[in-house]
Amino acid sequence: MRLSSLLIVAVTFFAAAVVALLAANFSVKLIEESSEIGVRDALDDAGMTWAEVQADGLQVTLAGVAPTEAVRFRALTTAGSIVDAARVIDEMEVEAQAAIAPPRFSAEVLRNDSGMSIIGLIPASSDRDTTIARFKERTGETNIADLLEQADYPAPDGWEDALSLAIIAMADLPRAKASVEAGRVVITAIADSVAEKVAMEKKLRRRVPPNIELLLDIAAPRPVITPFTLRFEIDAEGPRFDSCSADTEEARIEILAAATRAGLTDTPRCTIGLGVPSPNWSAAVSQSIDALHRMGGGSVTLADADITLVALPGTDQDNFDRIVGELETSLPDVFALRAKLPKVSDPNEGPPEFTATLSPEGQVQLRGRVNDSTLRELADSFAKARFGSDNVYTAVRIAEDLPADWAPRVLTALEALSELSNGSAVLTPDTLSITGNTGNPDASNIIASLLSDKLGEAAEYDIDATYQEKLDPVLGLPTPDECEAQIGDVLKAGKINFEPGSATIDASALAIMDDIAEILKLCGDLQLEIQGYTDSQGRETMNLALSQSRAESVLNELRARRVLTSSFTAKGYGEESPIADNSTEEGREANRRIEFRLIRPDTVTTPAQTTLETTAQSGDTTGDPTQESTTDEQN
Repeated sequence: MRLSSLLIVAVTFFAAAVVALLAANFSVKLIEESSEIGVRDALDDAGMTWAEVQADGLQVTLAGVAPTEAVRFRALTTAGSIVDAARVIDEMEVEAQAAIAPPRFSAEVLRNDSGMSIIGLIPASSDRDTTIARFKERTGETNIADLLEQADYPAPDGWEDALSLAIIAMADLPRAKASVEAGRVVITAIADSVAEKVAMEKKLRRRVPPNIELLLDIAAPRPVITPFTLRFEIDAEGPRFDSCSADTEEARIEILAAATRAGLTDTPRCTIGLGVPSPNWSAAVSQSIDALHRMGGGSVTLADADITLVALPGTDQDNFDRIVGELETSLPDVFALRAKLPKVSDPNEGPPEFTATLSPEGQVQLRGRVNDSTLRELADSFAKARFGSDNVYTAVRIAEDLPADWAPRVLTALEALSELSNGSAVLTPDTLSITGNTGNPDASNIIASLLSDKLGEAAEYDIDATYQEKLDPVLGLPTPDECEAQIGDVLKAGKINFEPGSATIDASALAIMDDIAEILKLCGDLQLEIQGYTDSQGRETMNLALSQSRAESVLNELRARRVLTSSFTAKGYGEESPIADNSTEEGREANRRIEFRLIRPDTVTTPAQTTLETTAQSGDTTGDPTQESTTDEQN
């Protein structure tokens, strides 16, 4: 009886436990479902349908990809408003945002006598230390203030080319600023003279890559003109300036207007410079030119404040006196006038004369008369010092009754002649005539200043210096296309040969290399690629290596001849782009070649478009021994 009671109690407790367990499990399921449904409905109402909700007991897990971090946080807050926030498990991700736009890369480079500073933001690919090292190597500067920062973003198109151009430019500009950005370089610099400015601009523009915009602002100080000289002449050939100087642009316009009234039809060069003796310079010049025009011809020379007016022989004396008197009374203060009316000379009378001629080849001949043997030796020595000892031929004779100032005038004539590329200097007791061609647009001004300074303001002289652009040492430099044509002419007459199966240039081709080097020295910086090609015999990889070695050999030969090759590259193309049939010996010989190509925008991936070409007459096979042996025998 007692055992039955205990069993009933145990069964009762067991049944109660089962019922409790079922009730608890039902309660958990009810809480899970209600939590999950409540949170999902709240998120859907908030427009966050992307969120996934899963309940596990008392925990509620949120998953899915939130469009932003802020939306993700709002989803957590919404779920926390339905269930206890501590029960919310965050397994949400945030959608990847678009990459932040790269910054604007730019750099400012400033160079002066104190050193160089570089400030700006550059891409990490340019590497700050490498960039500073490139500036140091190119410019020779050791004192460089590094204020650069880096950003790890891809370099934009045109950045590396623009930076390279700035590095090259600053090497030639000791006082300059370069502003660099992708595809664009702005350079501000100071030149010592107008000629140097032109040379700088021409040199820089030749170096600009095709995808880079270069803006130049190079200032040149006005030249100091001493003495401040102007000479205007009217003769049988018409009116002309032998020399023209002005202190301002307004003065230049006023002077040229006076020359136009006197009959001048072209627009001459009138140098704006420093050293004017009076702010009324243009007024004095205009009045003097007007007076000469009314007189009917002659010459007027202004050297600082001294004015010399020489009428044509045969000018009416009364007219001469009247015009000179009017000019004297109207001239601004400071200016002093000397007027001269030459006598009509006897055409049958031959005056003593000294003549020096300079040929285009640089040969100088001295003829005519000198006072004594001392002057003859002095003139010969002076000419040799100016034109070269081997270029002077002296054939002058000693004569009596020459003017006392004959010796200094002879030397002045030779000095003036040295300002021309070719021409002559003719000296008589009354005048000195300088005639010829020059590559210096300021030659007339220089000669006029020299003659006024050496011979005095009252001296009579005539200058006819014709400027020719082809003689200009700055503008006369050949263009890249002209260099291309000149090298092409050399290569038409010969070939660059190599020793069979090697990259050693044959001795027979060294003279051709000399000719090409001389041309390239005059061409300045060229973007040039030296390309090597082979025929199709042998293994392709070996042919490619041989062509590369041969192209580098040509580049090294140019360096040995002191050609600046910093802008040259050597590249081998192996048996690519044959220009003839490789099945014949003549075709294979044509395909074994070296090409010189200017690098242009359309030549990056088209090596077959040849600009300069020469064939390399050698065996190009470096394949198996039998093939190489056969090729060597053929060559």
